Order: sequence, then structure tokens, then C-alpha cells
Amino acid sequence: MHDVVALGRLAVEVALAAGRLIVDGRPDDLIASATKSSPTDVVTVMDTRSEELIRAQLLAARPDDGIHGEEGADHLGTSPVTWVVDPIDGTVNYLYGIPAYAVSIAAVTGDPRTPGEWEVLAGAVVDPSRGIVYHTTLGGGAHATRADGSTRVLHVGGLADLGGALVGTGFGYTPERRRQQAELLLEVVPHVRDIRRIGSAALDLCMVATGQLDGFYEIGLNPWDLAAGWLLIREAGGVVTGPHGGAPSADLTVAGNPAVHDALAAIVNR
Repeated sequence: MHDVVALGRLAVEVALAAGRLIVDGRPDDLIASATKSSPTDVVTVMDTRSEELIRAQLLAARPDDGIHGEEGADHLGTSPVTWVVDPIDGTVNYLYGIPAYAVSIAAVTGDPRTPGEWEVLAGAVVDPSRGIVYHTTLGGGAHATRADGSTRVLHVGGLADLGGALVGTGFGYTPERRRQQAELLLEVVPHVRDIRRIGSAALDLCMVATGQLDGFYEIGLNPWDLAAGWLLIREAGGVVTGPHGGAPSADLTVAGNPAVHDALAAIVNR
């Protein structure tokens, strides 16, 4: 048995430390230090510093665990637990000084590289610009805690009609992926109230868990984008699936309260 409470506590502690680092340590003249999948898919020195901090603190506390991170700091552990980490989700927002970015950390079992072969035990998403930490454990509910220490239990919204739904989505960085996403957007827009593109999938998923978004879909999400948010939504009473009801993956992630999820999934899976 895994101590999910202890895992959740560590996820919060480390995510908060990384959140403080990327806010307090952000250079005034921050620039993109590298690119990944395309020239528009940027990495900053703060992405690297944040992941280094996360890796060091997690391994100091649990040296036998594995780490699977966006910036390539993978560590093969000997325990059943792997930490799936995104040191800055929403790097482009962060680079431009737009306050919509997050640190996402989740403890999982199984292989996070293989859709359907892993389960999230605990997770935390820190929104450092707003001073909010979203945190969850398997079977323990979903919560949001503000900087003043006040905590509330999260519940997905109760909207039943997709036509009145506010739906989040995102776009990738390669021309081919963006074209695919734009074509899918044309299928979705006529059926919903409106679309929001915030620029951080981790925050999008948190907003589904809080009811601020009724639904969310995106092609191209990686485990570090969705792991903590996936469990947050499930523990808040929502549903997260992938293609045709399977596990969420890079091929498709659909989330929402049960009614909106089912209606939205029917459209995007067509």
C-alpha cells in the first residue's frame, strides 16, 4: 500500500518551492534559451532550474522513486512510484510575463510513457501568480488552498447542456499539429457557449475541477501536462478520457463534468 497522504504532502511542498523559485528568480531580461519540437516551442533557463530543484528535492525525500519530467531529467527508480513533473506549464505565458503558468507534480504507479498503464496516486498544481495550490490524493478528494491558508473542497460544475458550456483547449507548436487542432476546433465551436485558450493545460484541468470551465479537450498532451489535473478532476467528480473512452493520451484528452464530458467526447471522437 502506498501512503498517498505522504505523497500528496511531498507533491505540495516541492511544487510550492518550485513556484517560489520561478516567481522570485525570474530574470527581468528572460529570454528563450532553447527550443523543443519547433522554433515556437521554447525552454527558458527557469524551466531547467525549476526541474533541477524538483528533482533534487524529490530524490532527497524518496531516493528510490523514478522521475519523468518535461525537460528531460528522467530518473529510473527502483520503487513502484514515479514522479511526473512539469517545471513550468505555460512557458510561453511565463516568457511574456502573462500570469497564467503553473508547476505540476504527480506521483504515479505504472509506466507513464504508456497510455492506460499508469495510475495517479497524488498530485499538486501550483499557480504561483495567484498564490493557489490545487492538491489531491487518490480517494481523498480535491482541494484548493490559498496563500492565507484557506482551503476549499473542489467540485466540477453541474451544467448539463453542452450548448451552455465554456470549454478550454490548447494548441501545439508544430504546423501540422496546429492544423489538426484548428480543424477540430471548427467542429467544436458551433456546439458550445465559448472557447478559452489559456495557455496552460495544467491550469485548464484545475479550472474544470473548480467548475470555472465546464469542459476541456486537447490533442497532444503529455503525461506531465495532465497527470495531476487528471486526478484533481476525478476526485472533484468529473471524468477524463482519451480516444473513444480509453485512457487520456497525446492522441486526445477530454475532460469535464459527466454530462459535458460525454457530449463533448461524442463530438471530438467523431
